[in-house]
Amino acid sequence: MKKLVLSLVLVVGLAFAANAQQGGGGQRRPQMTPEERVKQLDEKVKLTDEQKTKVTAVYAEAAEAQKKMREEMMAGGGTPDRAAMMEKMTKMTAETDTKLNAIFTAEQKTAYKTWQDEVKAAREKAMKERQAGGGGK
Repeated sequence: MKKLVLSLVLVVGLAFAANAQQGGGGQRRPQMTPEERVKQLDEKVKLTDEQKTKVTAVYAEAAEAQKKMREEMMAGGGTPDRAAMMEKMTKMTAETDTKLNAIFTAEQKTAYKTWQDEVKAAREKAMKERQAGGGGK
């Protein structure tokens, strides 16, 4: 009987581990590379080649800063302070947006703002659906 229970626990544990590795369990998808982000942004605001170079540098700098911040948070041992991490991420996002807007023309700034508003609305809708138990997948 003990072997049966132990085997069952092992199977269930492996199933959870496999689900986590496949992106289940609420895990985030991998972060886009700076180049992927520039391509996505270019579809929305129509960047010049010079702007693409500048925006790629901004995104690369932001990705490196985020990576460093996550490493620092995790190096502290224990569970990271999510509230502090969110506060830092929000600040980093605002700094990145400021740098991007300095590169954009007036028309691009408007298109970027519109796109950001759409993304925010979609994110909020998905969050409400998850909280309501809709799953959203």
